[in-house]
Amino acid sequence: MRDIYRLMTRWWTAFALAASLAMLGAAHAFERFAGLAPCNLCLKQREVYWGAVAVAAVATAWTLLSGSRRGTPRIAAFLLAAVFATGAVTAVFHMGGEYKWWSLPATCMGGGGVDLESLTALALGTGPAQRVAMCDSVAWSWLGLSMAGWNALLSLALAGFSLLAAKRPKDARAPRIEKA
Repeated sequence: MRDIYRLMTRWWTAFALAASLAMLGAAHAFERFAGLAPCNLCLKQREVYWGAVAVAAVATAWTLLSGSRRGTPRIAAFLLAAVFATGAVTAVFHMGGEYKWWSLPATCMGGGGVDLESLTALALGTGPAQRVAMCDSVAWSWLGLSMAGWNALLSLALAGFSLLAAKRPKDARAPRIEKA
């Protein structure tokens, strides 16, 4: 177990990169294959993962290219904790609106992308009307939690792991290799 902990904390940015890409892939798969159009808050939650991808990719590349044997830079792990915590807050806000714990702003109603081709087809009456996704309705749930609820739990877990990686003990870091 200790070896897994060391591996995870030393290379957390690579794991965070993989987790963020997996979350984005799952979101796009639900959209593409299950026909669940994203609302504006769903798209905001995706933006958080794109931010995590950027931070994690740069930090992982830096670690690999710099020849560092010490693993994840702590600043990157702290940044990832902040990014994932932002995602958790956004997801909880979305979930609260879905379960009617509070009302969402008017800007949260409707969403999805619009391109010139679909607008032309709609204007000419040749294409199907686009279904607008509403932020205050649960499109999918499992075990009593909506997609936003699951996203909140996963974002909180990723933020927690990021803090563990940032605060890892010195014995979890490999010694520096001195260049001659």
